[in-house]
Amino acid sequence: MKRAVLILVLVFSVYMYPQDTEPTLEKVGKMVKATYFHDNGEIAQIGYLMKGKLHGQWLMYDVNGKKIASGKYENGLRTGKWFFWQDEILKEVDFVNNKIVNVKKWNQSEVVAIR
Repeated sequence: MKRAVLILVLVFSVYMYPQDTEPTLEKVGKMVKATYFHDNGEIAQIGYLMKGKLHGQWLMYDVNGKKIASGKYENGLRTGKWFFWQDEILKEVDFVNNKIVNVKKWNQSEVVAIR
């Protein structure tokens, strides 16, 4: 009986407390793949580091696992097209040397084409 209660307490504690939220780091070629987590255990960000700087594709998620941003870093600087989702709005942001050079705003609820 005591053993059954102990097992029940252990199982219950796993579900009651947040998951391990320490980032995971994995060597991939010359880069390091980094995965960061929200307190609830959901993935917050996935991306790469090279020589200690953000580099390559990065994806960001909200606490429910929904993608909220996507873009690329080059030697720690945002570059190229980034996309930011917020409800029905998609923002397309162009970066050059970490500076915003253009922003387009799209409403995803609007019908673009009908066949």
